[in-house]
Amino acid sequence: MPSLTEIPSLGFQITLVAVWLGLILVIAEGLNRIFSVNAEVSRKIVHIGTGNVILLAWWLNIPAWVGIAASVISGIIAIISYQTPILPSINSVGRNSLGTFFYAISIGVLIGWFWTIQQPQYAALGILIMAWGDGLAAVIGQKWGKHQYCFLGSCKSWEGSLTMLCVSFMISLSILLVIQGNDQPTWIISIVVAFVATTLETFSKYGIDNLTVPFGSASLAFFLNQIL
Repeated sequence: MPSLTEIPSLGFQITLVAVWLGLILVIAEGLNRIFSVNAEVSRKIVHIGTGNVILLAWWLNIPAWVGIAASVISGIIAIISYQTPILPSINSVGRNSLGTFFYAISIGVLIGWFWTIQQPQYAALGILIMAWGDGLAAVIGQKWGKHQYCFLGSCKSWEGSLTMLCVSFMISLSILLVIQGNDQPTWIISIVVAFVATTLETFSKYGIDNLTVPFGSASLAFFLNQIL
């Protein structure tokens, strides 16, 4: 637990994160309720917007216990929203997917893992790949995806998967370039992570990709950096 001298800064950190998350929810709910924007679009706004909170947590050096607690609360809200229409921008009632719940869990697990070993960049890498890669892949695939394929019962478009591949590569490369510089392992890891993340994203039945993609991307980048 924080000491008394740490409370003011911690309070500011939590407030800043809460304001950001609240703003994302207000925007998504407003678009959904007032402007009747497609529910899938509002969900992707929440999906991408909440994922970016990891950058705030990293920048502000928020304690691991705060991130874990927030993920538990978010997971509980997600479960409730599956049965009660409290936040249509997060889930549709009865929607056959636990994606939002898995998303919250993956954030808590990655923060708990990489914050404790002083390697927060890997948590950011995994979560941002899920947020931006999967989010944009879904938008592009639904609007412009003309070439379909199916993998293990999950159907995707090549356009969406290509988006996932490119975005995953750019996110991984950007973070690793900042942390470890422009060397060969940075490029190799970014390429491998992008392909693995895209493969994991192709199987999204019940929203399981919201768990496998961030955890798989982060852990793969971490372990590859230990051997390259």
